[in-house]
Amino acid sequence: MPLQVIVVGAGISGLCTAVALQQAGHSVKILEKSAFAAEVGAALLITPNGERVLSRLGFDFKRARADDMTCFEVLDGVTLKPLHRAELGNAREEYGAPLYTVHRVDLHNELLRLISTLDLQLSSKVVAADAEEGFVLLEDGTKHYADLIIGADGLHSVLRGVVLGDQEAAKSTPSGMSAFRFMIPTEDLKDDPYFQELQKTKGRGNSVLADTTAQTERHMVWYTCRSGQVQNFAGIHDSTLSDVADLKTLMLEEFSHYHPSLLHILKVAPNVTDWPLSYHDPLPTWHRGKIVLVGDAAHPMLPFGAQGANQAIEDAGALGALFGSGESVADLSNRLALFEQVRRLRASRVQSLSRVRLGREKEVEDRVRQYAEPPGSDVPTSFLERLAHDYKIDVFEICKQALAKENLKN
Repeated sequence: MPLQVIVVGAGISGLCTAVALQQAGHSVKILEKSAFAAEVGAALLITPNGERVLSRLGFDFKRARADDMTCFEVLDGVTLKPLHRAELGNAREEYGAPLYTVHRVDLHNELLRLISTLDLQLSSKVVAADAEEGFVLLEDGTKHYADLIIGADGLHSVLRGVVLGDQEAAKSTPSGMSAFRFMIPTEDLKDDPYFQELQKTKGRGNSVLADTTAQTERHMVWYTCRSGQVQNFAGIHDSTLSDVADLKTLMLEEFSHYHPSLLHILKVAPNVTDWPLSYHDPLPTWHRGKIVLVGDAAHPMLPFGAQGANQAIEDAGALGALFGSGESVADLSNRLALFEQVRRLRASRVQSLSRVRLGREKEVEDRVRQYAEPPGSDVPTSFLERLAHDYKIDVFEICKQALAKENLKN
């Protein structure tokens, strides 16, 4: 008999999980706190580990206007000298799937198309939950019961506190860093000589423009989205208490020592925003009773490595695979334990790696080793090892192996 499932949150994590569990044959209801099921923000990367899941779910990358990536590079932001580079033109052969960049809004809209037949309830803010009884309490006082409750309620998750049994320990930690974000239509830059000069250096893909003048995580990230029609930028920097109210002025001050051509692009940036970055150390458990956490609720991470959304997508793929054989309520506990076994240590390694930008993996080696599986096995300590670790995993194959080991069906 299909499980009655509630998904709390209609972001990327919640929608992917809802699609996966619906396609696995379960009855799914989504509760979203906002009045609109809409995504905001800039673009993101879909790496091979995430692409495999989205493709299995029926996601249409062409409809989402995704750009394919042929490289992942780190350049010196001051001199534009190449520091690290991975050629990704053969990503299908090397990693089993391609890489894309996609605007969050386009990703979200395509996921909404896939869940068009689901029960999506807006203005439904969850304020509390009971893991044993299996219900969530909404702000309006109503209770909603389910066999399985998915906590996809993001960085400031309410359900994380329920799973940990401690709302204080569940709070995320400010990283002390923020991210300037802006996008520029390519049409506005195509005749710009500075932009044309930068195109001679920049590869077709994700370019990380590192600050090599100081021991800092300051860097710019630059790639296209929307079929190349938009240039997407993010500038990671130490959070500031400056009195300067104009964000573009702050951004120009922060990156004033960068290459003149890059500074020119910053000067013509429209609508600059600045987002504080927070994280949480890996959690000791992701589930309790009938509640399981996914996405940022389970493993909030920094954007270095571009794995936040991809790990959330992996979570969705794993739940769909592990709950894909008509499981009953009696199977719930074992399947959730198996989900955590498949996902928690891997996501914890990625989460720990996210504390540093690409190319600085050695700095967090000891932290990452805490989550090695099996214990004592190798962990990524270089740019290319990190890409292999993140990209090559096929979560469906991992789930198939885990089920076979337990003599269970998928």
